[in-house]
Amino acid sequence: MSNEFKYLGVTQSGKGVSGVVIAKSMGHAKQIVGDIAQKHDFRINSILPRKKFLYSVKLSNGQKIKGKQAAYTKEEVGNALIKIGYTNFSIQPVLLDFQFKPSFASILLFVNLSSFMLKEKMSYDRILRLLAEDESNPTLKETLKKIESELKKGKNGTEVFNRYGDVFGKFPAYMLGLATKSGNMAEVYDATAKFMTRDMEYRKSLKQALMSPLLTVVAMIGAVLYYLIKIFPATAKLFEKFGIELPVLTRNTLKLSDFLTANWILIVLAMLIPIAGVLLWWRTDKGKLFRDKFIIGLPVIGHLLHKSSIEIFFRVFSAIYGGAENNIETLRASAEACRNKYIEKGVKDIAIPLMLKEGMSLVPALHRAGVFNKSTLSRLKTGSETGNVLQAAKQICSFYEQETTYKMQNVIQSIQTLISMFVSIVITALTVISAEIATIQPPPPGI
Repeated sequence: MSNEFKYLGVTQSGKGVSGVVIAKSMGHAKQIVGDIAQKHDFRINSILPRKKFLYSVKLSNGQKIKGKQAAYTKEEVGNALIKIGYTNFSIQPVLLDFQFKPSFASILLFVNLSSFMLKEKMSYDRILRLLAEDESNPTLKETLKKIESELKKGKNGTEVFNRYGDVFGKFPAYMLGLATKSGNMAEVYDATAKFMTRDMEYRKSLKQALMSPLLTVVAMIGAVLYYLIKIFPATAKLFEKFGIELPVLTRNTLKLSDFLTANWILIVLAMLIPIAGVLLWWRTDKGKLFRDKFIIGLPVIGHLLHKSSIEIFFRVFSAIYGGAENNIETLRASAEACRNKYIEKGVKDIAIPLMLKEGMSLVPALHRAGVFNKSTLSRLKTGSETGNVLQAAKQICSFYEQETTYKMQNVIQSIQTLISMFVSIVITALTVISAEIATIQPPPPGI
């Protein structure tokens, strides 16, 4: 989580310098302040993080007042208490000050409630104050108070919200900041809530369609291996011990069990190393690009995930189109929000440069990017020709929302059916192997 850091320094002429920066860590703060000091030619004396202090005030009647206050130093809290007339107090820093990021549901609730209150013609500073008072998450509560304070001081709304992108999320923060400059804040907040909801549904669908079946298959394979290595040999070798001839299927399964027992370490490494390598590679820029391009190329599920990304792209596009400084800013923000690095790269590395350097219009530039399907480009072209690109963007995201929601549920049900069939086949095979052992009969006595 980002924090405020106060720096103190002195110029070559001996004049004191102070300021505040927002950074994710002390190291990051030192880097930012170092750049500022080099630019303005002053020496840094200290950098102080903003942290919380617990104070206890003892009144003349013996009553105690306790509270918590954020400040850069213990002295700042003490001076504040003295200014309001308190003299007998103690101050201690909070030793363990964990800041947990608010849940996605909390952020979504804040956006929805803000939209409702804006429609009721309530002032924005009052909305922030009311929601901060009712908020249970300490991080979000403090963030809303800071935003209210900074907006009252006349600071730019976009800069203020972007500063807390790690709390709200990068793109919700961008759009909420944009709303402060919009003529209709409620509409932008509605669009933001819709974007967040669809983004959540996209990730949930991706998890249900790809991750959940994969985990089920892995768990099933693990259970089968445990049966073959531990449970099955304990029974089968008992018959071997007494010289009882084993049936063909049981004998071959026992050989497989011996092989797995002798080489299980190599087998596990052969499975885990490639998986770990792929996961680590997917965290790189090239890996993310290949992963997202591969995902949208998958049969059946791929084109639905592609359309979901396009829907999110144009949902953001329609939310900020006209409110942003220019179309380039709108395209860049939409590309970064669509949750697909392949589409993002096509828009940012091909479409935007074509528009800037060659003066190409929107639709031809997006066509050259090669990341949008024909249906999308056709609808966008029609909107461009009629002079209503915004309406075309809204139609695209609405149409794909309906299509992907319906088809994705069918795909997920089909995948779940296939997984159920796989589990049934494996269980049947294990049952047959176990049943064959039950048919083994020891030779009669004396033979």
